[in-house]
Amino acid sequence: MEGDNYKYKILLMGNPNVGKSVIFSKLTGLDALAANYPGTTVTYTIGTISFNKKKGTLIDVPGTYSLDVTSEAEKIAKDFLNQGADGIIFVLDATNLERNLNLAFQVLEYKIPTVFVLNMLDVAKRKGIEIDIDKLSQLLGAPVIPQVAVLGQGLKKVLQTTFNVMEEKKVANFTVKGKDNWEKANYITKEVQIKTTAPQKIPLIEKLDDLTVTPWPGLPIMIFIILLSMALVVGGGKAIRSVLLLPLFYKFYVPFIENLVQGILNLGFIQSTIGSIIDLTIISNILVGDFGVLIKGVEWPVALVLPYVLLFYFILSFLEDSGLLPRLGILVDGFMKKIGLQGGNIIPIFLGYGCAVPAILGTRAATTLKERKIISILVTLSVPCVSQTGAFIVLLGNHSFFLVLLMILLSFLVLFITGQVLAKLIPGKVDPIIIEVPNLLYPNLKALFRKIFIRIKNFMIEAELPMIMAILFAAIVYEFGILKNLGEILKPLIVSWLGLPQEASILLILGIVRRELAVLPMMEMGLTTQQLFVGATVAMFYMPCISVFGVLAQEFKFKFALFIAIFTTSFALLLGGIINHLINFISLLASLLGVM
Repeated sequence: MEGDNYKYKILLMGNPNVGKSVIFSKLTGLDALAANYPGTTVTYTIGTISFNKKKGTLIDVPGTYSLDVTSEAEKIAKDFLNQGADGIIFVLDATNLERNLNLAFQVLEYKIPTVFVLNMLDVAKRKGIEIDIDKLSQLLGAPVIPQVAVLGQGLKKVLQTTFNVMEEKKVANFTVKGKDNWEKANYITKEVQIKTTAPQKIPLIEKLDDLTVTPWPGLPIMIFIILLSMALVVGGGKAIRSVLLLPLFYKFYVPFIENLVQGILNLGFIQSTIGSIIDLTIISNILVGDFGVLIKGVEWPVALVLPYVLLFYFILSFLEDSGLLPRLGILVDGFMKKIGLQGGNIIPIFLGYGCAVPAILGTRAATTLKERKIISILVTLSVPCVSQTGAFIVLLGNHSFFLVLLMILLSFLVLFITGQVLAKLIPGKVDPIIIEVPNLLYPNLKALFRKIFIRIKNFMIEAELPMIMAILFAAIVYEFGILKNLGEILKPLIVSWLGLPQEASILLILGIVRRELAVLPMMEMGLTTQQLFVGATVAMFYMPCISVFGVLAQEFKFKFALFIAIFTTSFALLLGGIINHLINFISLLASLLGVM
């Protein structure tokens, strides 16, 4: 028995989609994101648990199907086992017991005290499946605790039992014989699984469970869900922005800040000290002028972009927790193969519409380096993040919603063509799709809203400060006339090639910090429809922002990150110029034909 101050090391293990992340979050109280698709916990998470004055470090090990080390997740899981631990909490899915037991047997070979948590009992009951828990515990030679993770049932018993087996150093007494693990898993499943009479009236969620994994009607259902999601994000975001946030912003916030700044700058000691060094009008303009950091630093990220971010993360979290997202991977497998990927890779690409950083990290779940590189290039080049998308809707939607649709279609077209080219150019193989289809679930509202809150909080922390600093830089550049000099240097590119006004050169500088900052300043420039579309095209495919560049360098190599930055920037400027001159040519041709 260890001393009172000893801190146990406990591994939380299991297949993907068995509820590990939910259990981890509830046991530790940490803000761990619980999602319902493979690859959620490719990087491990650590938290602290305690029971009766005993403490333990709980490590949420990546979900895997085996320890054969064919993916990054399996390598991490095996490394943790090789390092040793005081105990293991192994989560089993009551609806997929046989598949789960294959990994469990491999884990038991490490002779570490183990407690099994049998989760998803509510879903199993819905499917007409019951498990003889006592018999399962007897055959595994280890404690088995029934659990419904999203409701938090059985957690106290999990903690108590885990600390007990660790103190007693009680290793599982597993004695089932068989040729291999699958034969043992099949034997145990048959022994403990009791098929009951399923409800005669099939619940709607059960019907959808079957319908959403076949091309017909699964694909039309998914298309409908995606279109409905887009309508909710665009329509709902615009409503929140125009009805609630902007009126509050302009009616209350702007007058208050302008009066506050003027009041402070008019103070005698400010005028006598700072005013003797620099013109206070310049300071006023930097704070509340055209690029005023106290105005635009709140208006752009909060009043304009945040509504779209909020609704997107609501939809993304719902699709994750309900189990609909991995079904989309199966349905689009045929399309994904055309761009050198398999259907499961739709998940990190979809994540890219939230932010490219988790999307690139999510590629660790891919089984080949070729897939990881293709996904990272595609996400960085042609998948706009949610704040960038919100900026496009604000910029183009107010002018013409057709331009928003055209921009979306252009991004899809570039993604498809680039994917096909990369599939041929990048050496390596792409493995067939191996993706688990989790049960369709009613998301737990508490967990859902907590996840949305965490994502919004992270967005505000990660986006707000860089955006404020970039706006401050823009205000200084603008007020001190640096922008004019910069415009002169870039005039051949900005004016002659892209057809944009000279001051648009600031977009190329701000876009390095945050991609949406290559979009939002265009609202202040009075651009024509043609200029709006050209500018939006450049902003869409422009270089990755600083945080994305850092993740690319970390996950691959600095050379690869630099290549992507040069490639995306060159592509954005080339395509923007081609579109500008093509529109000019078509306009000239139309005018000539009109004259004739």
